[in-house]
Amino acid sequence: MLRDRLAKHLSALERQGVISTWHDRQIGAGKEWAGEISKHLERAHIIMLLVSADFLASDYCYDIEMTRALERHKAKEALVIPIILKPVDWQCAPFNKLQALPKNGKAVTSWPDIEDAFLDIAKGIRLVTEEFTGQKEEAVKPIRCGKDDSKTDKIDWVFVVTMTVKNNDKERVQAIVEHL
Repeated sequence: MLRDRLAKHLSALERQGVISTWHDRQIGAGKEWAGEISKHLERAHIIMLLVSADFLASDYCYDIEMTRALERHKAKEALVIPIILKPVDWQCAPFNKLQALPKNGKAVTSWPDIEDAFLDIAKGIRLVTEEFTGQKEEAVKPIRCGKDDSKTDKIDWVFVVTMTVKNNDKERVQAIVEHL
């Protein structure tokens, strides 16, 4: 699954303690899925839309998740990054003015080697997280282990992937969203 390949390419950021991962397949039995997705979407500072024909055809993804993500982007509360997974006519979608990954908005599955596409995405996400954390690759703290490993020191991401910045500094987020 393409989402799983993306997660593997972003795992270095996770191991370095820059991000922590979450996606809707991690919602536990008996939990209200819409509420769980909304909770993660609302706390995110970076939201990656995993774009395919299925994403655009899904009423929930399009009308609820994407709409809320773009509202937060417009309010400078979050940065939305479209990740083009499969060839699809996304140029007429509401996020068409946003810089997509991989480069040139070329779908992952259109690359001669999809690993190169995921590498391009991972590098793009690393650059964005460096903007948010103020740390370059060589300065990223190693991940801490143990029961007191606090997720507040990481960027959370979800598929409609979301990331939460280390220090929840709204002005910094707004400045970075404007800059990017």
